Amino acid sequence: MPAPIDFYFDFSSPYGYFASTKIDALGAKYGREVVWRPFLLGAAMKITGGAPLPGVPLKGDYARRDFARSAKYYGVEYRLPSTFPISSQAPARAFYWLNRQDPRQAKALAAALYRAYFVDDINISNPEDTVAVCARFGLKAEEVRAAINDAAIKELVKTEVDRAIARGAFGSPYIMIGEEAFWGADRLEQIEKWLASGGWTY
Repeated sequence: MPAPIDFYFDFSSPYGYFASTKIDALGAKYGREVVWRPFLLGAAMKITGGAPLPGVPLKGDYARRDFARSAKYYGVEYRLPSTFPISSQAPARAFYWLNRQDPRQAKALAAALYRAYFVDDINISNPEDTVAVCARFGLKAEEVRAAINDAAIKELVKTEVDRAIARGAFGSPYIMIGEEAFWGADRLEQIEKWLASGGWTY
Protein backbone atom coordinates (compact mmCIF):
# COMPACT_ATOMS: atom_id res chain seq x y z
CA MET A 1 0.00 0.00 0.00
CA PRO A 2 1.29 3.49 -0.79
CA ALA A 3 2.06 5.81 2.12
CA PRO A 4 -0.99 7.59 3.54
CA ILE A 5 -1.50 11.32 3.27
CA ASP A 6 -1.20 12.94 6.69
CA PHE A 7 -3.47 15.96 6.87
CA TYR A 8 -2.47 18.30 9.71
CA PHE A 9 -4.85 21.18 10.38
CA ASP A 10 -6.14 23.56 13.01
CA PHE A 11 -9.90 24.02 13.46
CA SER A 12 -9.35 27.80 13.52
CA SER A 13 -7.70 27.84 10.08
CA PRO A 14 -9.72 28.95 7.03
CA TYR A 15 -7.15 27.37 4.73
CA GLY A 16 -7.36 24.15 6.70
CA TYR A 17 -11.13 24.28 6.27
CA PHE A 18 -10.85 24.78 2.51
CA ALA A 19 -8.39 21.91 2.16
CA SER A 20 -10.56 19.65 4.33
CA THR A 21 -13.30 19.76 1.71
CA LYS A 22 -10.95 18.48 -1.03
CA ILE A 23 -8.29 16.27 0.54
CA ASP A 24 -10.19 12.98 0.83
CA ALA A 25 -11.33 13.05 -2.81
CA LEU A 26 -7.75 13.77 -3.84
CA GLY A 27 -6.44 10.86 -1.79
CA ALA A 28 -9.09 8.50 -3.15
CA LYS A 29 -8.24 9.46 -6.73
CA TYR A 30 -4.71 8.17 -6.21
CA GLY A 31 -5.47 5.27 -3.89
CA ARG A 32 -4.14 6.97 -0.77
CA GLU A 33 -5.66 6.85 2.69
CA VAL A 34 -5.94 10.32 4.23
CA VAL A 35 -5.27 10.48 7.97
CA TRP A 36 -6.74 13.58 9.59
CA ARG A 37 -4.57 15.01 12.38
CA PRO A 38 -5.78 18.21 14.03
CA PHE A 39 -3.14 20.09 15.98
CA LEU A 40 -2.82 23.47 17.68
CA LEU A 41 -1.23 26.27 15.68
CA GLY A 42 -0.63 28.25 18.84
CA ALA A 43 1.88 25.65 20.03
CA ALA A 44 3.73 25.84 16.71
CA MET A 45 3.74 29.65 16.77
CA LYS A 46 5.53 29.60 20.11
CA ILE A 47 8.40 27.93 18.27
CA THR A 48 8.28 29.86 14.98
CA GLY A 49 7.57 33.24 16.55
CA GLY A 50 4.53 33.54 14.32
CA ALA A 51 1.28 35.32 15.09
CA PRO A 52 -2.32 34.93 13.93
CA LEU A 53 -2.74 36.61 10.55
CA PRO A 54 -5.56 39.02 11.49
CA GLY A 55 -3.35 40.79 14.01
CA VAL A 56 -0.38 41.30 11.67
CA PRO A 57 -0.23 44.76 10.04
CA LEU A 58 -0.81 44.72 6.25
CA LYS A 59 -0.86 40.94 6.13
CA GLY A 60 -4.06 40.79 8.18
CA ASP A 61 -6.06 42.92 5.74
CA TYR A 62 -4.76 40.86 2.83
CA ALA A 63 -5.59 37.59 4.60
CA ARG A 64 -9.21 38.54 5.26
CA ARG A 65 -9.67 39.33 1.57
CA ASP A 66 -7.84 36.17 0.53
CA PHE A 67 -10.00 33.97 2.78
CA ALA A 68 -13.14 35.13 0.97
CA ARG A 69 -11.52 34.95 -2.48
CA SER A 70 -10.16 31.47 -1.83
CA ALA A 71 -13.52 30.20 -0.59
CA LYS A 72 -15.07 31.36 -3.86
CA TYR A 73 -12.24 29.77 -5.85
CA TYR A 74 -12.68 26.40 -4.13
CA GLY A 75 -16.47 26.60 -4.26
CA VAL A 76 -16.75 26.34 -0.47
CA GLU A 77 -19.42 28.03 1.64
CA TYR A 78 -17.71 30.41 4.06
CA ARG A 79 -18.04 33.50 6.19
CA LEU A 80 -15.49 35.02 8.51
CA PRO A 81 -16.53 34.12 12.07
CA SER A 82 -17.36 36.98 14.40
CA THR A 83 -14.71 35.64 16.81
CA PHE A 84 -11.52 34.87 14.89
CA PRO A 85 -9.09 33.29 15.44
CA ILE A 86 -9.91 30.95 18.31
CA SER A 87 -8.28 28.32 20.48
CA SER A 88 -9.16 24.90 19.10
CA GLN A 89 -8.51 22.58 22.05
CA ALA A 90 -12.16 21.62 22.56
CA PRO A 91 -12.85 20.47 18.97
CA ALA A 92 -9.46 18.75 18.80
CA ARG A 93 -10.23 16.79 21.97
CA ALA A 94 -13.67 15.80 20.66
CA PHE A 95 -12.11 14.66 17.40
CA TYR A 96 -9.39 12.51 18.98
CA TRP A 97 -11.85 10.97 21.42
CA LEU A 98 -14.09 9.86 18.56
CA ASN A 99 -11.13 8.98 16.34
CA ARG A 100 -10.09 6.28 18.80
CA GLN A 101 -13.45 4.60 18.21
CA ASP A 102 -14.18 5.36 14.55
CA PRO A 103 -11.73 7.36 12.39
CA ARG A 104 -14.20 7.64 9.52
CA GLN A 105 -16.86 9.12 11.78
CA ALA A 106 -14.27 11.41 13.34
CA LYS A 107 -13.55 12.88 9.90
CA ALA A 108 -17.25 13.56 9.41
CA LEU A 109 -17.36 15.22 12.83
CA ALA A 110 -14.37 17.38 11.92
CA ALA A 111 -16.21 18.51 8.81
CA ALA A 112 -19.27 19.34 10.93
CA LEU A 113 -17.16 21.31 13.41
CA TYR A 114 -15.43 23.22 10.62
CA ARG A 115 -18.80 24.05 9.05
CA ALA A 116 -20.20 25.12 12.41
CA TYR A 117 -17.37 27.62 12.79
CA PHE A 118 -16.85 28.89 9.25
CA VAL A 119 -20.45 28.79 8.00
CA ASP A 120 -22.74 28.98 11.05
CA ASP A 121 -20.47 31.24 13.14
CA ILE A 122 -20.52 28.96 16.19
CA ASN A 123 -17.58 29.61 18.47
CA ILE A 124 -16.29 26.06 18.89
CA SER A 125 -13.52 27.24 21.22
CA ASN A 126 -16.27 27.19 23.83
CA PRO A 127 -16.47 23.56 25.01
CA GLU A 128 -20.26 23.72 25.37
CA ASP A 129 -20.60 24.91 21.78
CA THR A 130 -18.43 22.01 20.64
CA VAL A 131 -20.62 19.67 22.69
CA ALA A 132 -23.73 21.11 21.04
CA VAL A 133 -22.30 20.58 17.55
CA CYS A 134 -21.40 17.01 18.49
CA ALA A 135 -24.89 16.40 19.84
CA ARG A 136 -26.45 17.61 16.58
CA PHE A 137 -24.03 15.28 14.81
CA GLY A 138 -25.57 12.40 16.76
CA LEU A 139 -23.17 11.89 19.64
CA LYS A 140 -24.21 11.83 23.28
CA ALA A 141 -23.60 15.25 24.82
CA GLU A 142 -22.60 13.88 28.21
CA GLU A 143 -20.01 11.57 26.64
CA VAL A 144 -18.48 14.37 24.59
CA ARG A 145 -18.44 16.70 27.59
CA ALA A 146 -16.67 14.06 29.65
CA ALA A 147 -14.16 13.42 26.86
CA ILE A 148 -13.28 17.10 26.51
CA ASN A 149 -12.48 17.20 30.22
CA ASP A 150 -10.78 13.81 30.38
CA ALA A 151 -7.10 13.94 31.38
CA ALA A 152 -6.22 11.07 29.04
CA ILE A 153 -7.78 12.86 26.04
CA LYS A 154 -5.98 16.07 26.94
CA GLU A 155 -2.72 14.13 27.04
CA LEU A 156 -3.53 12.47 23.72
CA VAL A 157 -4.03 15.86 22.08
CA LYS A 158 -0.75 17.10 23.56
CA THR A 159 1.01 14.02 22.19
CA GLU A 160 -0.49 14.58 18.73
CA VAL A 161 0.49 18.25 18.77
CA ASP A 162 4.05 17.39 19.80
CA ARG A 163 4.22 14.75 17.06
CA ALA A 164 2.95 17.22 14.46
CA ILE A 165 5.57 19.79 15.42
CA ALA A 166 8.28 17.12 15.47
CA ARG A 167 7.35 16.37 11.85
CA GLY A 168 7.71 20.04 10.99
CA ALA A 169 4.07 21.22 11.02
CA PHE A 170 4.04 24.99 11.46
CA GLY A 171 0.91 26.01 9.53
CA SER A 172 -2.51 24.78 8.51
CA PRO A 173 -3.00 22.83 6.42
CA TYR A 174 0.31 20.98 6.53
CA ILE A 175 0.06 17.92 4.31
CA MET A 176 2.64 15.13 4.28
CA ILE A 177 3.06 12.31 1.77
CA GLY A 178 5.67 10.11 3.37
CA GLU A 179 8.29 12.65 4.39
CA GLU A 180 7.40 15.19 1.69
CA ALA A 181 5.60 18.19 3.19
CA PHE A 182 3.29 20.70 1.53
CA TRP A 183 2.03 23.80 3.33
CA GLY A 184 -1.22 25.51 2.40
CA ALA A 185 -4.46 24.84 0.58
CA ASP A 186 -2.87 26.42 -2.48
CA ARG A 187 -0.54 23.41 -2.69
CA LEU A 188 -3.38 20.99 -3.52
CA GLU A 189 -2.69 21.24 -7.26
CA GLN A 190 1.00 20.53 -6.70
CA ILE A 191 0.11 17.63 -4.41
CA GLU A 192 -2.04 16.15 -7.16
CA LYS A 193 0.85 16.33 -9.63
CA TRP A 194 3.14 14.78 -7.03
CA LEU A 195 0.74 11.89 -6.51
CA ALA A 196 0.11 11.43 -10.23
CA SER A 197 3.81 11.33 -11.09
CA GLY A 198 5.08 9.46 -8.07
CA GLY A 199 7.05 12.52 -7.03
CA TRP A 200 10.21 13.99 -8.51
CA THR A 201 13.77 14.71 -7.49
CA TYR A 202 15.00 18.24 -7.00
